[in-house]
Amino acid sequence: MSEFPRTMVGGVSLPRLLIGSNWFLGYSHTSQAKDRFITMYQNPKNVADILMVFLEYGIDAVMGPVSDKLEEAVQEAEQRSGKGIIRIITPHFNIVPGGPAEMEAERVFDVCKEKYHATFCMPHQAITDALADRMHKTIRDLDKYTKLIRERDMIPGLSTHMPETVVYADRIGADVETYIQLYNAAGFLLQVEADWVQRIIQEAKKPVMTIKPLAAGRLLPIVGFAFVWNTIRDQDMVTIGTTTPDEARESIEISLDLLNRRRLQTELQKTRSKSSLD
Repeated sequence: MSEFPRTMVGGVSLPRLLIGSNWFLGYSHTSQAKDRFITMYQNPKNVADILMVFLEYGIDAVMGPVSDKLEEAVQEAEQRSGKGIIRIITPHFNIVPGGPAEMEAERVFDVCKEKYHATFCMPHQAITDALADRMHKTIRDLDKYTKLIRERDMIPGLSTHMPETVVYADRIGADVETYIQLYNAAGFLLQVEADWVQRIIQEAKKPVMTIKPLAAGRLLPIVGFAFVWNTIRDQDMVTIGTTTPDEARESIEISLDLLNRRRLQTELQKTRSKSSLD
């Protein structure tokens, strides 16, 4: 079995395919019914079963919010496999006065490190993009937050949906080691055309973790993966969420075939309408 290619981010070796968590935690970007299905179906054991497939290929990094369910699943997979899993945590916290005391940045970062064992702490898009200042082309208060993250021995990065965030962070020399950026062939949730986002990724000073490669299920795996793997750099990564172990294995195998320029080996879907093609 092939080990998935790796890259270096902030001195840490990461697989170029990262494990996403939306399809573990109920964020389908489709409907409330789909969200409810995910949350009802995905218990820590089922999530751990999926993580075990990724670990078979050396894919040992998971991205997600602060979540007891996710952490329980990660710990179960670690115990079953005897392998460690790198946590890339994308927290929310107060950025204006008057919020809940438990959501103050210092307390949230403490929890990320002490309870959820984060290696990377990357403020979520809802935080990062609220701090982005298009008028002055900067990211307000960023140094304060990256300093707090460093003090807790975590590696800072930024999660964003705004393409400007990467440009501004690079321009001001922000103390971050990586970016999370939307990128898919459908343009799903992208704020500008995909070719603009591609150029931003290609010119980023730090490795980029791309997300939503299949546009939350709107693209066939071969279409979505072929686009992202062929238009990012060798140091960049793709994050994929899956609902079952079979989906995980299929995503990994398609990605490996594409990266190795091989004919895809995955079995095609069989329907009556395609019987004349056999």
